Parts: sequence; structure tokens; C-alpha cells
Amino acid sequence: MTDAVHAFINDTFTKYPLSSGPLSGLTFAVKDVFHIEGVRNTAGNPQWHETHPASEITAPTIIHLLESGATLRGLTMTDELMYSLNGENYYYGTPLNPRDPARIPGGSSSGSASAVASHSVDFALGTDTGGSIRVPASYCGLFGYRPTHGRILMDGVIPLAPSFDTVGVLSRDAYTLKNVAQALLNKTETTTSFTNCFIPEDAWTISDTATRAILEPLVTQLKDKTSLYFDTLTLAEAGLSEWATTFRILQGKEIWQTHRKWIEDVNPTFGPGVKERFLMAKNITEAKAQPETVKRQHIRSQLRTLLMGNGLLILPTVPGAAPLRGLQDEAVENTRQQTLQLACIAGLSGCPQVTIPVIPNTGIPVGLSIIAGIGHDLALLQWVCDFTHMWKKYQT
Repeated sequence: MTDAVHAFINDTFTKYPLSSGPLSGLTFAVKDVFHIEGVRNTAGNPQWHETHPASEITAPTIIHLLESGATLRGLTMTDELMYSLNGENYYYGTPLNPRDPARIPGGSSSGSASAVASHSVDFALGTDTGGSIRVPASYCGLFGYRPTHGRILMDGVIPLAPSFDTVGVLSRDAYTLKNVAQALLNKTETTTSFTNCFIPEDAWTISDTATRAILEPLVTQLKDKTSLYFDTLTLAEAGLSEWATTFRILQGKEIWQTHRKWIEDVNPTFGPGVKERFLMAKNITEAKAQPETVKRQHIRSQLRTLLMGNGLLILPTVPGAAPLRGLQDEAVENTRQQTLQLACIAGLSGCPQVTIPVIPNTGIPVGLSIIAGIGHDLALLQWVCDFTHMWKKYQT
């Protein structure tokens, strides 16, 4: 296999299906944080690679996919220790965004998104802690799925912030996304019929004018062509920037707890941006984190009450199209902070989210996201399949 888009960190091996199943004939790749027996991970940093042995196990998620008939094609690039949303790796370079090579692919599941968008594989696994599936999916014009927290096993995956970490899926079509998720979900769920759609105005105002102009007609079409009840609301009375701060503090504290020993033992050199975030994480005290824990509990209760079993939240996935490569640090950080205001909603609440690609005439994609109540993953994925079918029907 030729890696023309620089999506892979290791494409020298193939794992063949363990049996036939619903994913037979499909190929996939996994982010370079999934353990594969006999393979050494880099986690996006050469010093991690140097100080960790080859894995003795293969992550259960990979085994589930092999048992469902899929073929594994290799490990994909990631940002350093998954602590970025950009996709530009200081040591290993930047995977191409096949939609526009002048733009970043988004991170930290950058290589997985690039591999799927370039048709190198049919689907890919990544991880999503703060948006690392949803952001590259939006930037590269893909479907992306972040599950209910805890619904897909994280065993055999290098952690970042365990109470936020999830395994996610990227694909080019909604039906593959649903079928892959179905092979991975470790619990059954009751049948759900969604009746209510909520439009969070504070989330929509974060997106830029061009993005709203692209996405709002889809929401209008949904209103016109379905019997769903629509209502607008404000999610965060004090602003989604406050929710993003809660997320940043709690995530940072967990990240330092997770990787403190390795960092203190090895004293690794991190690239720009990642270095500063680890320094920030190091200085988060228990006293600073405690009130944010209370806020997260309130947010989880609020979203659980709002969505229950029949509600959906509809919002832009990210504020706009993928930024250009090589922007200055300040511009990168500004985009990150805006993006977190949208991405933190599912992260703090633990709710499942699917981003749907929307490709305007410019060819530069944006994403429309749907969030459902906790545990209603399969119903959400089926709803997305039905919606995209309806959308295509009315486009023709």
C-alpha cells in the first residue's frame, strides 16, 4: 500500500480477518495508540516509542473488528500523546487533508481521518477525548462517531484523560459507521424514537457566518420534512466558554495524573503547543479542579434531563472549515479554544455524538453534529442513516 497522504506511522503489517461477518471485505486502520501484539506504539512522540516495548496484547476493539470480517492495514499518525486538535505533529509531520492539502486535517486522530478520506481504507478507529474524532471528521468531510462514554472498551488503548476518553469511528458513509459501531458496542439498548430536536443558539453563534449559511438550510429541511418538534434554547447561561474552561481544567488534571510518572522519569521534549498544555496541566491543583467537578455533574444532569430518551441536540461540529496549515501559535490556540466550546458539550455530558459531513460548492467541508442522550448510540446512528438518506433524496 502506498501512503501518498502521509496518514500512516506504520503500514508494514496486515492483520487478516479472524472470521467472516458483517464487515467482510472492508479494510480499516487504527490510530497509533491502540495496542497490537508485537508492535511498538509512538503515541506521536519518538521518546514514547523509545521507552515503551512492543505490546504483548491486541486491543479488544481490534479483535472485535477482525472477528466481524474486517482487515487491518496499519497504524495511523496522531498528535503527540493525543493532546491536540490540530493534526500537525512536530516530529512526524502532518497528514494531508485530501479535501484541500493546504489545510490541516485536524487532530489528534489526524492520520485516521486522512486514511479514510483518501480511500486508503474503508474506515478507521481513533480516540476522542476533547474532539479528536469529531474535529478531523469535520475538516476532512467524514462521518465521525464519539460514543457514550464507556460504551466501547478502552482496554489496550493508551489513555489520556480516562473520564473523557472514548474510542471513535471515522467513515465515508453513515451505514459503514453504524455497522462498525454495532460491532464495537458492548451493551444492548432499548429501542428509542426521537421526537424532539433542540437548537442551542449559544452553540450556533460560535460558528462563523459561512458555516451557518451552509448548515442552516439542512436544519430547515429537517423541520419541513419530518414530524420532529423543534425548540431553541441556551445551553450555558454563563456562556459555553465557561463549559470549555471546566473541560480544560478537569481534562488537564487527569492528563497530568495519567502521564506524570513517564514525563518526570523521561523528561521528554514536546513540540510547540503540546509543551505548553502539559505545563498548564502540571499546575492544576485539587482546589482548582474541585469546583469544576461540581459543574460537570450539573452539566451531565442538565443534558440527561433535556435529552432523556427522545431528544436530539443539533449544532455545528466546529466553528468553521479547516484552518490553513502552518498558522502562528496564537491563531492555532484561538481556533482550539473556540472549537472546545462546541466539542466540550459531549465530553462533559458523556453523551454520544455523530458529525455529518456537508460539502458545499467550494469543496471545503463543514460538519453538522447530532447529540443524543446517554446510551442511545445505536438509535442515534440509525437516525443519522435515515437523515442522510432523506437528505440525498431531496437533493436529487
